[in-house]
Amino acid sequence: MEYKILALDIATVTGWASNGFSGIWNLKPARDESAGFALLRLISKLKEAIDLTNANIIVFERPAGRHKSSIISQAEKHGTVKLFCEENNIPYRAYSAKEIKKFITNNGNASKQAVIDAVNKKYNLSITNDNEADAIALYHLAVEDLKLG
Repeated sequence: MEYKILALDIATVTGWASNGFSGIWNLKPARDESAGFALLRLISKLKEAIDLTNANIIVFERPAGRHKSSIISQAEKHGTVKLFCEENNIPYRAYSAKEIKKFITNNGNASKQAVIDAVNKKYNLSITNDNEADAIALYHLAVEDLKLG
């Protein structure tokens, strides 16, 4: 079996990367939508990404933060991803922000801009969004860490 990884930096603007593909998903509910629409949109985007990339492993950045409301929002999205994985028999693994930053910049406390710059330099890209840069760095970390190719 060939393993293909989908990496996610889960947030209201979620960064994703897989085998040469990457981008961002804006999950913010529209003015007249309930907060649950963000989760429905996330499920839809996960399905699209799986169809596009044939990914059969999902990795994501662990939730963290200082503000209660953002931690709750992250936890809901992470729970949605985990449920999606369980329902679709997709193994998953989480990495801390420090692990991702250390992998790409050699500094676990690197700034968002330092991560963007390191991703662009190392992979010859011109990414401007920190969520997409995090997802690309996470993808390469997982490929190396899980030794799945």
